[in-house]
Amino acid sequence: VLRCLGIPTRVITNFNSAHDSNINLSIEKYIDISGKTLHLTEDSVWNFHVWNESWFTRRDLGSFYDGWQVLDATPQEKSKGIYQCGPASIRAIKEGDVNLDYDSPFVFAAVNADCVTWVRYSKKRKERIYSNTRKIGKCISTKAVGTNSRVDVTANYKYPEVKGFSFAIPYSQYKNSLMDDRKILVTAV
Repeated sequence: VLRCLGIPTRVITNFNSAHDSNINLSIEKYIDISGKTLHLTEDSVWNFHVWNESWFTRRDLGSFYDGWQVLDATPQEKSKGIYQCGPASIRAIKEGDVNLDYDSPFVFAAVNADCVTWVRYSKKRKERIYSNTRKIGKCISTKAVGTNSRVDVTANYKYPEVKGFSFAIPYSQYKNSLMDDRKILVTAV
């Protein structure tokens, strides 16, 4: 319909798409002390999910957020009481501006949520035992114009993942340096 109105629109496929049901920007899995999965959340990771992008000027959000906007015709969660998603600015998603309207936190989580596993010892005590910051939002793609080729648009949605690094100092020395840092007074100019 948007193309018929002259609005540039394209289909986007997100592989390893997160479904963050409680909008805490992470996909959580809970297990008990024996390793059995506890069904305490409706969060999930889908093999893929498809939505549309359309090119809009955003007078409501400011020109910084002009450009491609996510519109999901098959939302799985209610937004403001009805099943809708978008238009969420791709620029907002990439910059992590999750406090904007139009389902920005939900779309951010779909492409960039952390997957976290918790051991639940009791209703009041849990411990994070695993976290994967790279699993979600792989090969975000659209079809190339005029061919059947895939165009990777992942960089439109998120910055490249930073590789981990290890410290070249012992942990005890690192821990002591944190104590020293608390003694430094920083004054803003």
